[in-house]
Amino acid sequence: MSKLFFLGAGKMATAIAGGLVKAGTFQADELLAFDVNPKAAEAFQNATGIRCVTADCKAAAAGAETILLAVKPQMLADAAAPLRSEAGNRLFLSIVAGVSIDRLTELTGSERIVRIMPNTPMLVGRGAAGFSAGPKANEEDIALTERILASVGIAFRVDEKYMDAVTALSGSGPAYVFEFIQALADGGVSEGLPRDMATQLAAQTVLGAAEMVLKTGTHPTVLKDQVTSPAGTTARALEVMYRNGFAATVIDAMHACARRSEELGKK
Repeated sequence: MSKLFFLGAGKMATAIAGGLVKAGTFQADELLAFDVNPKAAEAFQNATGIRCVTADCKAAAAGAETILLAVKPQMLADAAAPLRSEAGNRLFLSIVAGVSIDRLTELTGSERIVRIMPNTPMLVGRGAAGFSAGPKANEEDIALTERILASVGIAFRVDEKYMDAVTALSGSGPAYVFEFIQALADGGVSEGLPRDMATQLAAQTVLGAAEMVLKTGTHPTVLKDQVTSPAGTTARALEVMYRNGFAATVIDAMHACARRSEELGKK
């Protein structure tokens, strides 16, 4: 019998499970996972020290206090079907993208649902997540969700109507940042720097700037102004960014992402 059962053992499940053990939130023998892919199961087990089985999902999940759904959206209905008849009133956490609380209730047979939007920096313990609790999730369910997510980063509770916004910001946000890091590195290369050096300088610059926002609590605009001397090099660079609509492009991209998340949630 496990306290927490992972249905799916991919990278996000591996990150969360590993974070839980590392933080001491759970012991490895209190967790169990299932994945139909033997290679994924083996990778999960090697990375976390948690047993991962590949057969008889229903039996493996029997007695689990909480089930974390971590499969691809198109696989969820089939993956959850063996659990539905014995769902009872168990807590189901879901990191399945775009699937609403109502749909999760329908697929699992449980009314205790928490929907989570994680992001890939959880893989290095720096995740940023939003979560929304269903109407029958209790305060203990919410506290458990917060403890689980705190083991791999930070988390905020939001109304479900804002989950598409969370998807557009922190869910998909790492891809925007990776694109920016790549652009910085490309600019460095075009100015003559070696590729490896340019990439490390770009990544460390983004990391350091983010840490300044988080640790100082200072507004990003103030921090930006501290770098920008009148008529200086940074001012000239920012002028080009403003002229080419940098901020507007990022905001428009987020709107497009949120609308696509809404579309996927209706399928």
